[in-house]
Amino acid sequence: MTKIVSGEDYSGIRSDIVALLESARRAAARSVNALMTATYWEIGRCIVEFEQGGQERAVYGEALIQRLSVDLTRRFGRGFSPRNIEQMRQFYQCWPAEQIRQTLSGKLTTCKIPQTVSAELTPSLISQTPSAFSVDLPVLAQVFPLPWSAYVRLLSVKNEMARAFYETETLRGGWSVRQLDRQIGSQFYERTALSHNKAAMLQKGEASEPGDVLTPEQAIKDPFVLEFLNLKDEYSESDLEDALIQHLADFLLELGDDFSFVGRQRRLRIDDNWFRVDLLFFHRRLKCLVVIDLKVGKFSYADAGQMHLYLNYAREHWMKPGENPPVGLILCAEKGAAEAHYALEGLPNKVLAAEYQMVLPDEKLLAEELDKTRRELEARRLGSAGDAEGAE
Repeated sequence: MTKIVSGEDYSGIRSDIVALLESARRAAARSVNALMTATYWEIGRCIVEFEQGGQERAVYGEALIQRLSVDLTRRFGRGFSPRNIEQMRQFYQCWPAEQIRQTLSGKLTTCKIPQTVSAELTPSLISQTPSAFSVDLPVLAQVFPLPWSAYVRLLSVKNEMARAFYETETLRGGWSVRQLDRQIGSQFYERTALSHNKAAMLQKGEASEPGDVLTPEQAIKDPFVLEFLNLKDEYSESDLEDALIQHLADFLLELGDDFSFVGRQRRLRIDDNWFRVDLLFFHRRLKCLVVIDLKVGKFSYADAGQMHLYLNYAREHWMKPGENPPVGLILCAEKGAAEAHYALEGLPNKVLAAEYQMVLPDEKLLAEELDKTRRELEARRLGSAGDAEGAE
């Protein structure tokens, strides 16, 4: 007969395993980020050294980035927009090879690696020719202890001294990317420089806020990591939201053959901020994209502003020649009430706006379907909870 492990014994081994898995996930996230950052630095080096190969190459620098963006995106998927590649180029310029060699040499000495090994590694670590990828990425990754998203944020700091300060404090204080972003936004460098008690300011800066902490899961789901690993990003913040989005997609497809599904949780990047569009459809009769955003809370003017941001982005980056401007649909599923709002501003004329309103599903119908679906989902959840309690 199998013996039952006592509660105290089981609690101990469970805690040990949970701690082990959480530690491993954090280590995995750090490892992926370091290798990604080293790779992007090396890409930036290749571009800069190619441009330095002659005046003609320097003149066509922008064309080079555009062409690389097309080819790399075709080969590796997302993550190689012209802006991203330009940031890799800037990354190398802000952390040049000579600085990296010095940093690595110091690390090798600190680790007490034999001098002969250090001498062999350092010169060959960074190849002198951009076409020869003899760089040892795992070794180079040791130089970049921060995640790539942190370096991207640091690149926005134009003052070199301020950038070095934020990098140092991020390492010293163990800041997350969110904390780094908050400190840069609050001009922590300038405030510290003006302070008469700099030590107190630095100590105060170490304190984190609840929103600063990143879990291992959040680190792995970092947009940059997902792009680098070519992983799909399809997840929602809650089971309810996920279920509502799925039902809305099915419902719109059932309305007829006008709606064609394009994507779900479609990610877009504006400056260095990331957003997600819950659903993206194409309306065949109107010949336009339909951007759908679900809000579990109450509708606000901020939601409308965000939708117009999405529409401007879709018009510039997703709309194809011959298509009409995209239309936005904001669905709010606050408990006890549901609303649906079309964002039609920005259309070139009133006739087109009237046609959109005539062809698109009625807002009241969508709101009623959303409210009904939410009530059904909540009733199902409560029923499942009751069954579970009865089984106990």
